[in-house]
Amino acid sequence: QVQLVESGGDLVQTGGSLRLSCAASGLIVSINAMAWYRQAPGRQRELVARISTYGALTYADSVKGRFTISRDNAKNTLYLQMNSLKPEDTAVYYCNADIRTPYRKSLDAWGQGTLVTVPS
Repeated sequence: QVQLVESGGDLVQTGGSLRLSCAASGLIVSINAMAWYRQAPGRQRELVARISTYGALTYADSVKGRFTISRDNAKNTLYLQMNSLKPEDTAVYYCNADIRTPYRKSLDAWGQGTLVTVPS
């Protein structure tokens, strides 16, 4: 059993900053790529940022230069530093990870989501 738990979501004013965290726990052999997705009301879930096993980074165009994804492999934790927040960043943010367990080479795991609200 593997669990991803996000934290750090909050209400923040335009131009403010937040740091999201995602802690993975359970029967984990290793974690491959990790990513943050978000889903705004009435919209499809979209990729925000991704970090590979070796640290290669991918960002959505809408967050480039404002958001930074990072990971602490020793703690099995993923982070998203969000700066210069805008109302259009309002969404539920989900953590995603490709996890190797003792029983599966690749498990696509998701967290429950954390809400970020930037009032207009």
